[in-house]
Amino acid sequence: MVKFIPAVIATVMIMILSYDLSAQGCCTANAQFAALGNISDFRFAHEMPRKQDAVPELGRMITFKTAGKEGTAYAIRPQRMTNKWLIVIHEWWGLNDNIKLEADRYYRGLVGVNVLALDLYDGQVATNRDNASRLMQETKAERIREIIDGALKFAGSDAEIVSIGWCFGGGWSLQTALMGGDNMAGCVMYYGMPERRCERLRPLQADVLAIFAEKDQWITPSVAGIFKNDMESEGKSLIMKMYDADHAFANPSSPRYNESAATEANRAALAYIKERLNSN
Repeated sequence: MVKFIPAVIATVMIMILSYDLSAQGCCTANAQFAALGNISDFRFAHEMPRKQDAVPELGRMITFKTAGKEGTAYAIRPQRMTNKWLIVIHEWWGLNDNIKLEADRYYRGLVGVNVLALDLYDGQVATNRDNASRLMQETKAERIREIIDGALKFAGSDAEIVSIGWCFGGGWSLQTALMGGDNMAGCVMYYGMPERRCERLRPLQADVLAIFAEKDQWITPSVAGIFKNDMESEGKSLIMKMYDADHAFANPSSPRYNESAATEANRAALAYIKERLNSN
């Protein structure tokens, strides 16, 4: 029984934390997720990414205007101008090579689509769990929204946009869809924290492909089920897929990588993006 105590304590802490934040009526799902960085079990559930042999090769780092200092992103642009965009949002580690490689992979699978992988940490990349937790908690939501808003404006007023993100970035992918309004053609969120209050979902104009893991102790099947009910109650369209895997199962640099589940989930995500952006 002793070995289960840390997990039980962590679960109770999450329940208390979620109750307190909701009771305050002032905190978004992303604030709730960032607060999990205070829990050691959560930090240690994120093993350090393995170094990959491949290197990003299709894009380049660019800057764009925001309400604050300039934002940065890894951008891949087709030879012909297009108003179709995939906005990619990193995990809590930051805009590292794994996310750039994911941007490369999606670009190769699409036709006539700009791919923009945002840097929500303004150039900082985590080198260990504690560093990642600190960056996730210290980066102000206001600054992240400035970066996302700047990216949406960079794409243009006539842009057709799909957002995609993992973990920390999965939650911010949903926020991007909420901010993007009529320009959003879709949203993919891999095991990200969904909004826990129905009224926050009302600005959503696009449908959402939400990918969850059955063994995830943090973004649990219960959390996913609540999100499904909330989306239905607000009349929003949700495609939910649940895989027999653990948190971070789609990250090839993670020790928790599940090739079978990741392949299936990535295939579903790519098909969804192609359909929403008419990219075949």
